[in-house]
Formats: sequence, C-alpha cells, structure tokens
Amino acid sequence: MKIKSFKNKYDKKVKKNFWHKKGDLSWIIKIIIISFIISFGFSLTTEIVIPHLGVYASFVVVLAFIFIGILFDMIGIAVTVADKKTFNSMATKKVKGSKACLALIKNASKVSSFCNDVIGDICGILSGSAGAGIAISLANTYNYSLLLTTLLMTSIISALTIGGKALGKSYAMNKSNQILFRFAKTIMFFYKKIDR
Repeated sequence: MKIKSFKNKYDKKVKKNFWHKKGDLSWIIKIIIISFIISFGFSLTTEIVIPHLGVYASFVVVLAFIFIGILFDMIGIAVTVADKKTFNSMATKKVKGSKACLALIKNASKVSSFCNDVIGDICGILSGSAGAGIAISLANTYNYSLLLTTLLMTSIISALTIGGKALGKSYAMNKSNQILFRFAKTIMFFYKKIDR
C-alpha cells in the first residue's frame, strides 16, 4: 500500500512538473496559434506576390526567406548558450539592454522554440514552395524539363539553407552574447517594457 501511495504521489508530481516547468500548456497553445497566423500570413503573401514577380525577383524573395530562417536560427542558438553572468554584470552597471537579455535567457526554451521552430520552419517551408513556383515558371518560360528544374531548384534552396544554418550556428556559438544583445536592443525598440 505504501509503495502504491508513493507511486501515485510521484506520478502526480511528475505530471505537475511537466506542465508547469517543461511544457506549459498555455505556451504550447499560444505557439500553435502564433505559428498558424504567421504561416497563413506569409503563405498568403507569397501566393499573391510570387506569381506577379519575375523569376529573378522571385528568387530574391526565396533568398530573403532563407536569410530570415538562418538569422532566427542564430538567435535561437545564441539565447541558449549566452553567458548569464556577463549580462548580470552589465545589469549592475545599468547598461541599457542587459535586463532584456536576462529576460530572454530566463525564457530561453520559449525564445529558441519560437525562433528555431516557428520562424525557422515556416521560412523553410515557404522558401521550398516559392522555389517550386519559380521552377514551374522557368520550365514554362524556357521549355525546360519540369522535373529537372524542380530538382535543381529544391537542391539549391536546400544547400543554401543547410550551409547557411551550419555557418550561422558556428557563428552563434562563438558570438552568442553579441547576437543576443543586438536582438534585445531590436526588441526594445518595439517593446520598451522588456528592459525594466
């Protein structure tokens, strides 16, 4: 009986810790809604804009999506590896932006989830779908093989994304504090309360 009672208490404690410390159900629901809204907005814009652009202008849009994905991937990594002690020291000296950095570090799992999973994945999906649109446009305009053009375009986009993220991760690991500080300063421009 004692073992069963202990097991029930342990199970309840694990469930409580899961939702309050690791998962936070309200955050999961929020991130699903935010992901849907951002993805819907970006997808709608892409579907409206890409068909009316030329091939080269469309490729610039794809490169922009790849760059945004890489940038947010770097921010997501930087916030998880940044040195808290550095920003604590800066906060005692009342350096503007240091408190914002500490707030981001405190919520590192949520910030990295938003940057890496939400923005990063959405940009990856959109660059892929926009690339497919470019491939179709190229195939129709120049009578290229649709299969070959699509394979070539998706390969280029994949290579740029993977290579860019690999370089970005390496840079973010070495310059995490600088990246986080710049990101915090950018956020403060729109939301000043974060540094209070």
